[in-house]
Amino acid sequence: MPLRARSIRGSIAAFAIGMLSFVSFSHAAQEVHGTSDAFAGDGVAIAWGVLRGASEETTMIVMRIAGDSARYARVAADGIDPFTKERKPVAPAQALTGVAEVRISRRQLADFPRTEFLFFGAKPAANAQPDLIVYYLGVPDTTPEFRSEAALGAYLDERIAKLRGANTK
Repeated sequence: MPLRARSIRGSIAAFAIGMLSFVSFSHAAQEVHGTSDAFAGDGVAIAWGVLRGASEETTMIVMRIAGDSARYARVAADGIDPFTKERKPVAPAQALTGVAEVRISRRQLADFPRTEFLFFGAKPAANAQPDLIVYYLGVPDTTPEFRSEAALGAYLDERIAKLRGANTK
């Protein structure tokens, strides 16, 4: 076999092996756009509420999150400025056993309006890339507001229970 043919075959083989290893080792998180104050899908449920404070500075956005612990072990949340792409952690990674909660001041959400919920697989990975990202662009218009912690808590508990039921069907 001529040297040139062997060289071409070798290059093709090296390229194919490289592509196979890239495909098997690359990990891209699934991204889903959450569009309303309640999201259920891909093994997770998210419900939003607003806890009105005495002023705009003390008003909090509260998200209750539940996930399938067989699929997701941890959840974190980041805020992102859509113009500068600056990323700011708003909730560190926490175990997703049962229900987790994320609280963000309304003022902070004004500066970092894209909120990404990062769901990490049940099997810890060395690179710790999320398996699922549910993102929101601001506070959903349908998000209800509450003046008391008790009323907000009861609403979010009920909403998550309904979402989990709908997510398992």
